[in-house]
Amino acid sequence: MTDYSALPFRPCVGIMLINKDGLVWAGKRYGDKQPIPEDFAWQMPQGGLDKGEDPHEAAKRELYEETSVTSITLLSEVSEWISYDFPEEIQRNMRKAKYRGQKQRWFAFRFEGDDSEINILTPPEGHAQEFCEWRWEKAENLPGLVIPFKKQVYVDVVAAFSEFTV
Repeated sequence: MTDYSALPFRPCVGIMLINKDGLVWAGKRYGDKQPIPEDFAWQMPQGGLDKGEDPHEAAKRELYEETSVTSITLLSEVSEWISYDFPEEIQRNMRKAKYRGQKQRWFAFRFEGDDSEINILTPPEGHAQEFCEWRWEKAENLPGLVIPFKKQVYVDVVAAFSEFTV
């Protein structure tokens, strides 16, 4: 049996995009290799840091690549990394497991644009589609919409940015 706990965490960023009404952007995952139950297929934008990349710049890049959104203002950042382990069944199904999970730096941005700016079906600059649907959601509902092994991360992020949401 492989000891996945000896593997490092993949450094990533996560983005809570909050509209003027205090609702949070959530996208329904698209094209996953591992099927995700319908009830847990939603998440906020997130993605890996490129080598040497500043987390704030990575957050803006990932948000743009996944949603086409650029009309944003930084509200806050969680100062510590928030991590989670991939479940063992996911680790086993990864061909060359390099990471035990992810450590994420989370950012809250105010969405200053119009909903028409959001384009998830044909992402900019040839980036792969990450989501097939999106909606504005109350922050308190997000932990119940995400895959269970990420739930505590969402609980922590919602608490960290609660002053900006309804």
